[in-house]
Amino acid sequence: MIQKLPWFERSFPTGLPGHLLPVIVERLRGTPGRLVERLAEVADDVRLRRPGASWSIQENVGHLGDMEPLWQKRIDDFAARRTELTVADLTNRQTHDANHNSAPLAQLLTQFRAARHESIRRLCGFCEDGLAFTAIHPRLKTSMNVVDLAYFVAEHDDYHLARISELLERVA
Repeated sequence: MIQKLPWFERSFPTGLPGHLLPVIVERLRGTPGRLVERLAEVADDVRLRRPGASWSIQENVGHLGDMEPLWQKRIDDFAARRTELTVADLTNRQTHDANHNSAPLAQLLTQFRAARHESIRRLCGFCEDGLAFTAIHPRLKTSMNVVDLAYFVAEHDDYHLARISELLERVA
């Protein structure tokens, strides 16, 4: 199996044109449904298993929900024309402390779907003249626009979906 590059070692394109936003939004809109479909038949013991110090499948799902407030703040940063995006907690303390394995999966999926719906609402509310505005991403130290951010979030979704698939392949 091909190993994927760790998240914090990845780089991302910037300067994406505004006409790509609707396509990227559809990708973002699809993530909750992709999770539901991927996990529909997965047994609890498989979903909750933690391989070493890594997150379980269910903790990966919870993490996606944990990240939505950050994405929303960053969308708001663009709307307010702030020059730097909100800083993330790179330790992911919220996910580590959340005990997502004790929550029902359906609850995590419902919460994620609702939060993602709000993020998409904010993205779709962007006027065309605001799409080119750029701000500095605090970790990457690069300028990005709101379309770049949407792409970054979609890549983050797919990164965790791929991780879930890796964990499922271990038990197959």
